Amino acid sequence: MAGNIRLEVVTPETSVVSEEVQIVVAPGTLGEFGALKGHTPFLTTLKLGTLRYKDLNGVEKYVFINSGFAETLPDKVTVLAESAERRRDIDLARVKAAIKRAQERLASKKPDINHERARAALHKALYRLKLAETR
Repeated sequence: MAGNIRLEVVTPETSVVSEEVQIVVAPGTLGEFGALKGHTPFLTTLKLGTLRYKDLNGVEKYVFINSGFAETLPDKVTVLAESAERRRDIDLARVKAAIKRAQERLASKKPDINHERARAALHKALYRLKLAETR
């Protein structure tokens, strides 16, 4: 169906994206999904990954998503993410510092270090680095 769809990407702190777009492709936990205007309504969980969309000029844009939920309606996609940031806003120095911190925690022999949390932080930071470096 021809036409545009509204995309809203929000986190507990801020609105990351709020615009009319041609198509949205998001990282669902059961697999990547796409939505165009007129899509059947559904609600799904999201995993860490990249949300892609084409703006009204056909330019593909990217948003890092750190899990959350997506509601797809015939005229709107709303993403409620734990955290999210546009690829252009990813701070490489901050990402590299997060990688270093996570690696140091994983290498630590201290008993109070939560290794599962450190692995998750490292995975998230490496994903953000990969996305930011593909500019």
